[in-house]
Amino acid sequence: MSAPVETHAFQAETRQLLDIVIHSLYSNKEIFLRELISNASDAIDKLRLAALEQHTLIDDDPVLEITVAPDSQARTLTVSDTGIGMTRDELMALIGTIAKSGTRELVQQLKTDTTGEAASSLIGQFGVGFYSAFMVADRVEIITRKAGSDTATKWESTGDGTYTIGDASRFRRGTDIILHLKPVDPENGIADYTSTQVLRTLIKKHSDFVAHPIKLKEVKDGVAEWPTVNSMKPIWTQSASEVSEESYAEFYRHLSHDWQDPLDRLSLKAEGRLEYQALLFLPSKAPFDLYYRDQDYGLQLHVRRVLIMDRCRQLLPPFLRFVKGVVDSSDLPLNLSREMVQQDRHIAQMRTWLTRKVLDHLTTMQSGRREVFLKFWGEFGAVLKEGVAGDGEHRDRLLKLLLFPSTRDTAEPTSLADYVSRMVEGQSSLYYVTGESRAVAERSPHLEAFKARGYEVLFFVDPIDEFVAQSVHEFEGKPLVSVSRAGVEPGSEEERKAAEDLRKVRDTELRPFLAFLEQTLSDTIREARVSSRLTTSPACLVAGEHDLSPALERMLRQASGKDEGAPTRRILEVNDDHALVKRLRDMHASTPDDAALVEAAHLLLGTALLAEGTAPPDPAAFAERLAAFMTRQMR
Repeated sequence: MSAPVETHAFQAETRQLLDIVIHSLYSNKEIFLRELISNASDAIDKLRLAALEQHTLIDDDPVLEITVAPDSQARTLTVSDTGIGMTRDELMALIGTIAKSGTRELVQQLKTDTTGEAASSLIGQFGVGFYSAFMVADRVEIITRKAGSDTATKWESTGDGTYTIGDASRFRRGTDIILHLKPVDPENGIADYTSTQVLRTLIKKHSDFVAHPIKLKEVKDGVAEWPTVNSMKPIWTQSASEVSEESYAEFYRHLSHDWQDPLDRLSLKAEGRLEYQALLFLPSKAPFDLYYRDQDYGLQLHVRRVLIMDRCRQLLPPFLRFVKGVVDSSDLPLNLSREMVQQDRHIAQMRTWLTRKVLDHLTTMQSGRREVFLKFWGEFGAVLKEGVAGDGEHRDRLLKLLLFPSTRDTAEPTSLADYVSRMVEGQSSLYYVTGESRAVAERSPHLEAFKARGYEVLFFVDPIDEFVAQSVHEFEGKPLVSVSRAGVEPGSEEERKAAEDLRKVRDTELRPFLAFLEQTLSDTIREARVSSRLTTSPACLVAGEHDLSPALERMLRQASGKDEGAPTRRILEVNDDHALVKRLRDMHASTPDDAALVEAAHLLLGTALLAEGTAPPDPAAFAERLAAFMTRQMR
């Protein structure tokens, strides 16, 4: 007995997405066919992968193909495949919801876009290209039968926020997607998608490289014919002179489900003891899930042009997870399992070779195509930094690729090599300052002496930069040093020694006042001393040689889920030439028991924390002290 037809509401985010897709301004509605064919191709690939372990899934019906059938009388277009198919539950999960991290961010960006450009660039990244069918159809039906199952399911929706689902009949495994087309409307980008000539042109344009036959129904003299429209020749086996840039871009979009052109590509071929080819792409934009733990990444792995693994993570290290592409080897077994991939020495060799080639390509891009590299860096630079922080094998090569903003240029970041080439005479270290943003870092009091001496300082403002600083101790033999560390001063070794000697003299002279600060602020600082780095600010906090930076300490606390205990106590440095410090010093000398001194000490500490971008330990208490101080001053 068949189950009754049920009506369900779309997930809230899916409903919003459908509304945006249907009503957004798309300049290129024809891409719906590319998306449906791409999904059909994926379904066949999934079947072939599943059949490696369960041969009967294909043995009973070995035909693997995609068909496109227009009906001008009924105004329908049916895209069918003989792929893996879906169960009832899978159909509801895959079509009724967008079960992917970052959905909320996707919908928000689409809602704020008024041109439709964001929709075309973002929807594909979330693997929901199916919904593009509603750009050209008033109603969409899906009839699907899972491989190995005897039952089929029908799904139907007009895109109004609900869908129906129930039992159906289908002779063989696979999926039919039936589009009940909107009227032809050339002004709004809706062509006659029942025309075989229009369909043939679109398939050749967008899907010619699909590895499975795409058959288009054509009726001649009352007889239906099913000619194969696409060439099916793997694009990575062809020389670059045989393939147009448009074809490469279409293949990239098919492979990645991105709706934008790639930023760049690499065609690679290895010959010798181990032979394989690769066609790799650098995306133009970072996907939403680039930093999500459950991101599904990896290159397609083929053996003699047969897809073996859709997402092979072992072919590239995680810091290159943004790279899309295909690797095809003739030396691997067709029955290669995921467990075998992790242990296969050929895979390890391919990983080494591919990683080196990608890094070589980025190095060439950095030196020869600066504008392209800067665009790439803006999207994926932080991911490369992950490699520096956690990958000792490639750290030296990655270091040369890194770019950081600096005090030298407000527009373009600089490489470490370029920084070294500009070091002033007598400078022996590379200096950096950390902060939540460039704006915060630029106002750091730790920079004052370095700016005064004309020293360039790098801004480490990405969260990952804190880990880079912990992992990288030198570049080209020169130490990488934080200006917020105790004892770090600009100048030659002789100049730093002279400044330190003078500081110690002043430290001795101000010892009673410094001892008062240490006692009053003992919960937050472990020492107070005179500063030789400050020129305009009254005070700053510096870390000891082996202390973690405040930002790194906060990140580690958040990562562990524990927020107990006080932060590491740092050193308070005061500028004894500043009018405020002089006034406090004189007050302490004349009236050491004045209660206002205690309040002023806490305010001094709070301003030092705020200047570096750190909140006072007790913001409410700081606000109360500040209000009380202002009240007294305004009497």
